[in-house]
Amino acid sequence: MSLIPLSAIQQRMADGVPTGRVDEATIRRLWWAALDTLQEDILSPMNLSTGLWLSAPLPALYEHRLLERLQGWVWAPDELESLGTPTAGLLPPSRVRSLQEQNSFRKVSYSRMPLRKCDGHDPLLIMLTPEVQVALALQGPEGKRNLLMRSDPETLRDILKMLNRRLDDEDPLQAKELRQALADLGQLHSNVGLQQVFWPLLSERLAGMAPSLTLQTLPESSSPGKQSKKEPNGELTLLEALTHEVRTPLATIRTLIRSLLRRKDLPELVLSRLKLIDSECTEQIDRFGLIFNAAELQRQQPEKSRLASTDLGRMLEMLRPSWSEQLHRRGVNLHLDIAPDLPQVLSDPERLELMLGGLIDRKTRGLKSGGSLLMKLRPAGQRLKLQILSKAPNAQDQVDLTELNSDLGPVLSWNPSTGSLQLSQAATQRLLASLGGRLTHRRDRGLTVFFPISDAQN
Repeated sequence: MSLIPLSAIQQRMADGVPTGRVDEATIRRLWWAALDTLQEDILSPMNLSTGLWLSAPLPALYEHRLLERLQGWVWAPDELESLGTPTAGLLPPSRVRSLQEQNSFRKVSYSRMPLRKCDGHDPLLIMLTPEVQVALALQGPEGKRNLLMRSDPETLRDILKMLNRRLDDEDPLQAKELRQALADLGQLHSNVGLQQVFWPLLSERLAGMAPSLTLQTLPESSSPGKQSKKEPNGELTLLEALTHEVRTPLATIRTLIRSLLRRKDLPELVLSRLKLIDSECTEQIDRFGLIFNAAELQRQQPEKSRLASTDLGRMLEMLRPSWSEQLHRRGVNLHLDIAPDLPQVLSDPERLELMLGGLIDRKTRGLKSGGSLLMKLRPAGQRLKLQILSKAPNAQDQVDLTELNSDLGPVLSWNPSTGSLQLSQAATQRLLASLGGRLTHRRDRGLTVFFPISDAQN
């Protein structure tokens, strides 16, 4: 019996669906938005405790809360970590890192099966929980691409039969585990109205995504007064688009570099240079990701993110190696001074990691080789106080370069002495406030951030 290709499953999903009419770049944005819509808007608010998911050619599930609770199967290429050229772009650039970084706070686990040539490279994600059953896929030839979303019981039943036959031929043990996982779900409640919810949510998310960088002329009917009111929002949208355009090629370069790093036949000099390129790409991806978050916060003014208990001291210790390596390339030494037995704080650990990296960059950019950075974490009443102090090689020559910054708008500032762009003081304060922190900046004491203690807040 021949193996059922995954492309046949996608073809079954396309039955009765009109032929698509979009190109590859557009369908990729649709896929990213669909992943965000399903995971963030539909599944995450449900606080699911049981379920399963199957995907190809990458683990399209990236929300940690779902990954930790749901059982997964992935048909993936041999070099999964490299995200090779055929599969590049199937995850939003801002989400790729959560599945790749070795310093992640959570471990992603799933059963892995080999992706075969007959399967193709179009993405597929099937989610089965007692409350929601849905399949997402891309399908169609170039120029006629289509985003497929099926939640009707008949299609899902056929898909599961095909997957079961595929696993029976490929790995009978995995087929048995899948059947057992389905049995453990118990009675499934078919959500026939899911399509009526999914497509409007997807449309809203697409409308909020930064567009591709294009130039448009203003309508002639626009009055100067109205134009001036819309100008800041337009600038922020353009800034979001620019950061997206910068991060995407950097993410592609980094994934290709990581595929080369897996080879065993490269000279040490080549390996060291590749690792340096990888580190530089990661640093710039994080830097522009922070700018994107700041622009989004300024433009849309979302509600304060849900904060959770966070072990800030442990986070600093775990991130120390990557920060030390980053600063070492600039000739700067990192020192941590963390008081013992500190309570947890209220914050968002995933976004806080990126924010702390931005603060370190802010205090060390332009610092001469031989300088040092000190991070002190101490209790301060019902808060924890994090101080970030930079020191030049010669104390008498020390200059706080952030004092020289000139604001270019509500988000960015420019330092003429270093020629670098950074977040403005106001944007930095807004981002930290959304993470539960309060920033103070005094020239003689560097940056100080106060975080509320979790127990005290509760």
